[in-house]
Amino acid sequence: MNTTTNLDFEFEAHTNPVSDADRAVLLANPGFGKVFTDHMVVIKYSVEKGWHDAKVQPRGPIQVDPAMAVLHYAQEIFEGLKAYRTPDGAVTLFRADENARRFRESAERMAMAPLPEELFLQSIRELVKIDEKWIPEIEGGSLYLRPFMFASEVFLGVKPASEYLYMVIASPAGAYFKGGAPSVTLWVSEHYTRAAPGGTGAAKCGGNYAASLVAQKEAIGHGCDQVVFLDAVENRYVEELGGMNVMFVMDDGSIITPPLGGTILPGITRASLLTLAREQGIEVREERYSIDQWKADAQSGKLREAFACGTAAVLTPIGQVRGNGYEFMIGNGGPGIVTEKLRAELGGIQRGTVPDTHGWVERLG
Repeated sequence: MNTTTNLDFEFEAHTNPVSDADRAVLLANPGFGKVFTDHMVVIKYSVEKGWHDAKVQPRGPIQVDPAMAVLHYAQEIFEGLKAYRTPDGAVTLFRADENARRFRESAERMAMAPLPEELFLQSIRELVKIDEKWIPEIEGGSLYLRPFMFASEVFLGVKPASEYLYMVIASPAGAYFKGGAPSVTLWVSEHYTRAAPGGTGAAKCGGNYAASLVAQKEAIGHGCDQVVFLDAVENRYVEELGGMNVMFVMDDGSIITPPLGGTILPGITRASLLTLAREQGIEVREERYSIDQWKADAQSGKLREAFACGTAAVLTPIGQVRGNGYEFMIGNGGPGIVTEKLRAELGGIQRGTVPDTHGWVERLG
């Protein structure tokens, strides 16, 4: 079996790529997840051959057999990361090695063939090199990269698949939340939980997100932007939002965030912010924080700020929280000083305007 960490990529150019003029129109206001670049990465896996047939090819539909295992047993994982344009015209990746590590760990949790981390990184670099002209020049613009892998074996037995397809697509991105609002409103889910001990909460698999959609629909129905999930055992401790981690800034300047423990996705943005906060002299506490305490602290003024964080959302202030028995505002309902300072530093490192003292940024070219 081929266990190499590097492969030679075959490149097939798109015969009818989007014109420069049409691309400029699309990039003026791309939103999030609706516009896609010209090319994609495809790598195949089989037990007999290992990883093979690495290609960068025109983006387009793929052929799916109705008995393909992923359609029946949901063996699927994905990642999300971004490429940025720096003021001097270079292209950067931010902590892509951490995405590669998490992708491997997700594969192992889902009993899938782990993609070598260096091959993950190679695939990202290959696609960005070909489609870097799709990075928006607008403020806050980036190229969102979506690596994913699924069970492609045609077989209906319940077992780990023996064949997988790994792919990467890219999407120019602007603001994640509609309208680029200064803060978001959350809905507290009473009836649904995102993950339970022993489950797949720490893996970035589609099933976690599918399970969250009914609660997200409920949140939207109540005029909220996102759902916040509580723990599955006591239904009282804050865990994370539908697709991002959460942090709380107290009146003494300290930050509280729910601890990792198998039910929360170990966010790369989360980890980066905790490092930056500690370097700024901010006390960081990874500890359980109940919804009732959140309400009490917000109403007393002990809680000054709260924000969601993730690759797509970056740092998004939380202005209000609603739910059955919950209706409270955090601070002035908008961005806070600590939130803005951390967002500026993280964004500056990613885009090359703030020195990277951690070796987090890779310049491509």
